[in-house]
Amino acid sequence: MIVQACINGARSADFHPALPLDAEAMARDGAASIAAGAAELHVHARGADRRESLSPAAMDPTIAALRRACPGTLIGVSTGAWIENDDIGTLVAIAGWRELPDYASVNLSETAAPIVMESLRQRGIGIEAGLASVADAERLISLDHGGRVLRVLIEISEQTLDEAFAVADGIEQVLQRAGIRRSVLLHGENATVWPFVERAAARKLSTRVGLEDGKELPDGTVATGNAALVAAAVAIFRTKS
Repeated sequence: MIVQACINGARSADFHPALPLDAEAMARDGAASIAAGAAELHVHARGADRRESLSPAAMDPTIAALRRACPGTLIGVSTGAWIENDDIGTLVAIAGWRELPDYASVNLSETAAPIVMESLRQRGIGIEAGLASVADAERLISLDHGGRVLRVLIEISEQTLDEAFAVADGIEQVLQRAGIRRSVLLHGENATVWPFVERAAARKLSTRVGLEDGKELPDGTVATGNAALVAAAVAIFRTKS
């Protein structure tokens, strides 16, 4: 049961003035997030143009900077298909990484998910299986990967709370029926960030917060940055422990 910090995601610079968009900024922000109570980091590396990139030229200096700033911290990255917008390009990039993350998230909704997962395994990188729907959960099980992933990432994009909770419940039910016993990290985004932090804490599940998922604190005010979001989530977890 941890709080992971997702410090930038696919957000653009105009989303928040403190959004970290280069390796050194991510390292500073990652260290501040760990100091605020985050146990792990999830980052989207950026190229020289500050666009998301899986290329070794972007990934290697980002992971190296984070290792220096946050020794001993588990570091995860995204493999979202939109980043390279080319499945072969994604696989070539992963094969070229010299500085390896501890884990990478793979969205089960994406066509190339199985081969991306296998590519990561071949490099010794753990997998967060990203499930945003019941169909994603059923696909994970059908691939026989449910017992071989580091963690199940239940990530809900629906913005109506009842609908969001219903999707999360459906995913959990599929996993339970299949006997999947992996660690679960549960999170929402934008309007549902804090309801899902509360839900995760109450259910003794892990969660994540950060500028990738939203910029507002529980009271609706805009956070100063990732460390403030992490501190708020950690405070909620402490009240439920």
